[in-house]
This record gives sequence, C-alpha cells and structure tokens, in this order.
Amino acid sequence: MNLIFPDEQSLTRFAADFALALKPGDCVLLHGDLGAGKTTFARAAIRALLGDRDNRIEVPSPTFNLVQTYDLRLPVSHFDLYRIADPDELDELGLIEALTEGVAFVEWPGRAEGHLPANSISLTLTENPGDGDSRRLAVTAPDGFMTRLERSLAMRAFLGDNGWGDGFRRFLLGDASTRAYETVERDGDIAILMNAPKQSDGPPVRDGKPYSQIAHLAEDILPFVAIGRTLGHRGFRAPEIHAFDLDRGFILLEHLGSYGVLDAHRRPIPERYKASVECLAAIHAIDWPEVMDINGRTHRVPKFDLDAFLIEAELLTDWFVPRATGAKLPDAGIEQFRALWTDLFAIVDAGEKTLLLRDFHSPNIIWDEHAEGVSRVGLIDFQDAMIGSTGYDVASIVQDARVDISPALQNALLDRYCAVRRAQRGFDEEAFRRAFAILAAQRATKILGIFVRLDQRDGKPAYLAHIPRLQAYLRESLTHPALAALADWYAGHGILDAKIG
Repeated sequence: MNLIFPDEQSLTRFAADFALALKPGDCVLLHGDLGAGKTTFARAAIRALLGDRDNRIEVPSPTFNLVQTYDLRLPVSHFDLYRIADPDELDELGLIEALTEGVAFVEWPGRAEGHLPANSISLTLTENPGDGDSRRLAVTAPDGFMTRLERSLAMRAFLGDNGWGDGFRRFLLGDASTRAYETVERDGDIAILMNAPKQSDGPPVRDGKPYSQIAHLAEDILPFVAIGRTLGHRGFRAPEIHAFDLDRGFILLEHLGSYGVLDAHRRPIPERYKASVECLAAIHAIDWPEVMDINGRTHRVPKFDLDAFLIEAELLTDWFVPRATGAKLPDAGIEQFRALWTDLFAIVDAGEKTLLLRDFHSPNIIWDEHAEGVSRVGLIDFQDAMIGSTGYDVASIVQDARVDISPALQNALLDRYCAVRRAQRGFDEEAFRRAFAILAAQRATKILGIFVRLDQRDGKPAYLAHIPRLQAYLRESLTHPALAALADWYAGHGILDAKIG
C-alpha cells in the first residue's frame, strides 16, 4: 500500500485509523530519515489508543529512554533504537514481552536486524519531492493486518460519506461477539459506529447447516436495522440510525448514553431492573410484524423453533460436560438430553409468543434518567431477535448471567412483570411462569456452554468466573415441577456441582 499525505493533519488522521486496526502481537517498524515523520506518526497512533483527541496527554519521544510504555486496553511500547550499540540490547528492552499482550512501535528498526519479528508491519516514510510538508508512506504487512487496516479505512470513508469524516474515533467495545463498536466525536456531538462485517456461515454442524443458521443468528446488519427501526416506530428506545451500509456492515447510531442498570459496584439497581421488566411487558402487549423491509431488502424474523432451542441447549453437552468430566457424553446420554428438552420445548411452544430480543440483560440496557416510561430503557442488542415465548427475555434479565440477582429480587421482578401483564388482560400467568422456568433453565444451560467455549476456543477465561452464578440460577429453575425429569438428568451428570477451572 502506497499513500501520499499532503500535510501533517492527514498523516496523523491516518495514523489514528491505523492504530484502531492493531491487535496484540503487532510490531510496527517505522523506517525513514531524520525528520521524515516517524515520531509524529507514532505519537498520533498512541494518542488514538489513549483516546486523546486534543493532544492533552504528553507522549514523549523515547530517544533517551529507548522505550516508553503505556498501560492501556491495548498495552503499547514505543521503542527508539537510534542509540543502541548492539542489536542484542533489544532483548533487554523487553520487545518480545511487550508483544505478548500488546503492540510495539519501533523507530530505527534497521539497528536491530535479525532481532525483530518476521511478521512485523513495516512503514516507510519519506518526504514528497518538491513539497516539504507532504509525505509518502509505504505499508507492507501480513495479510491479516492489511485486511484490518483496509476495514478501518473503509470505516473512515463511510463516516466521510455521511458527514462525520472529521470525527475522532475511539474504541468502545469488542469482545465476545464478532461485532465491534467505536465512539465518534464531531463538533460536540457523539455517535456510535458499529463495525459488523458479514459473517461466513462456518462449517456444517448438523444436517449440512452451520450453527449460525440453525440458531438463527444474524449474519449481517440487515436484522439490526430492521428490528431497530421497527422498535423505534412503536415507541421503544432503540438508537436512531443515522446512516448504514448494508453491504459493508457499517451503522452510525445514536449514542444513548453511558448509564446502565448497575451501580458503581456492579450490583443491580432494583428500580431500573423493574423498569426493564415493565418495558418487556409493554413489548409483549404488541403484535409484531414478522416481515420487515429496508431499502428494498426483506428481513423475515425467524421463529424460535425446536432446532434452535436444542442446538443452544447442546452447547452444554458439546463444551461444558467434556470440560467438567474429561470425557464426551455417550450417544445415549445425548439422546436422553435431547428428548427431555424436546418435551419441554413443546410446552413453551404451545404458549404465548412475541418478539424476543434474545439478549435482554445488563450489558445491553442503557438507562436514561431524564426520560419517562419505557423510554427510560434503551435497547442496543436485538439483531438476533426471533418470534418466540414471552418467557425468554424475562428469564434473561431476571437471571442476569453477569450479575448476582438475589432470589428476593428475582421474585419481585417476576411479580412486577406479571402484575403489568395481568392489567393488559388475557394473560395466563400460570403458563407464563412455567415457560419462564423452562426458558431460564435452557438459557443457563446454553450460557454454561458458551462461557466454557469462550475460554477453551477463544482464549477468554474471564467468563469462567460467572459459572457458579449460572449453576445457582439453574438450581432455582430446576425446582419447578415441569423440570423434574431434567433435574434428575443434571444431578446424575454432576452439572450443578462441577468445578470449572
């Protein structure tokens, strides 16, 4: 990749976009003569990672210290090798250690030939002949980084096409899902930029279909745009969509705020949780369309069918059980597990159905204390929405997977939801509470498998800390008479007491 930047501002903007494409292990080699702009580039990239829009944070040159470190979300080490006498000194400076969890910028890399990673990203800056302010930049890098860089530059172009080209981008969120989010600031305004590239289906796991198709997971941004706009038209607080690109997977969204339903100690705020279940009750009182059109494209909201129900539950047998016991379940055990859940699905499938948002819990609820009624509850994660039992989303918030919800608060939330629904008339409370118990058990079952998978497959062990909470929720749900046979199966396989480390 060869680029020309007419001035320092355009170079520093590129450096910021470049920085947002970095990930742990990336080593950036900055080549160029004195005054070519190596330190300018490194400073701009580091400031982007610091979130320093106005250059208020000092980013000193490491010319004399040889290395300057920054303890950030993505740790950064900035090396200047101009003064090293021997390439072996690089080992003492800790380059390899810096790359285990973070990234490194290396100026004057030619002084350490043979001691730098072979897969480094190489940037060569030169003055543009005849124009002292202009710079040429040549980028060579592994294919994986070039793909990420091109994606970051495409996001900048998308912002430019929609009046936000000068916006300052900051990383916001990106972890368990394939989507990532940034904030974009412009002239005192702030928006959210969603980066959600279309996902490939993945390998077939059953009947020639990949998991995402069986579980009805969104593979592009069309469902988010369709569901979000439909929720907004019905008076619910989904973020306004300022702009979107269905083909590239970019959405520019309203920033709903930074307050949630937890306090500073990550404990539930009961009033906000109660308002959240009231919001669900309002959603469940509406007949929702199953077909939605966006710019000539149609999104058909999938039904929460038996195949999706089972493949979610089987995350437990696929991931949790082998980790807990050291062995896969025999076919007979899996078939018994599937048969039990098939019978339970028939119960919930015969009951009341609605638009279920699927991940209605604390990370996905934004609180607006200045609003009233359902508008206080901001909804930000609904691209995987389906048509299914009213109990699903209620289970998601009442037994929040990442937060300890006491039995007393669980009961208060259920009672509040049921009170609002009774006032709407036609509500079968006994059937709902039965469906709630089944779906709470199914959801805990699914998430136990997901959290082990996140550790084992994706290298994210932090999720294992939530497993004892999920096991406690599961114990509560399995006390319902409808789940007696399933409770026996779980007890017989040691699911509720398994220690996962």
